[in-house]
Amino acid sequence: QVQLVESGGGLAQTGGSLRLSCAPSRGTFSSNFVAWFRQAPGKEREFVAGIRWSNGETHYAYPVKGRFAISRDKSKNTMSLLMNTLELEDTALYYCAGAVTEYSPVTMYSQRRLYTYWGQGTQVTVSS
Repeated sequence: QVQLVESGGGLAQTGGSLRLSCAPSRGTFSSNFVAWFRQAPGKEREFVAGIRWSNGETHYAYPVKGRFAISRDKSKNTMSLLMNTLELEDTALYYCAGAVTEYSPVTMYSQRRLYTYWGQGTQVTVSS
């Protein structure tokens, strides 16, 4: 079983930036696609951004497109999310997730049910 570990959450002001990172506690992601989801209080967990491990193909949710950038470093076995121009609505618990099965197109990976591995989450709080 792959255990994913997130880091980098914290407090930021509106318009500011934060970078989240994710790595397996040991071994590899063992995933074709790795992604970030988030869950705000009282809301469903939602897809944020993801990247295909093999070729770096990315997919973003509409609310973060143009503000967030996801990347992966194969040599370091890590995945990151750079969050720019943060908004109050970005406040949430952010989860790293890995999907084992390969799907196409990448837009399919917006579905939470496709993911096998999850981290415990890291809190991002944006204040004005």
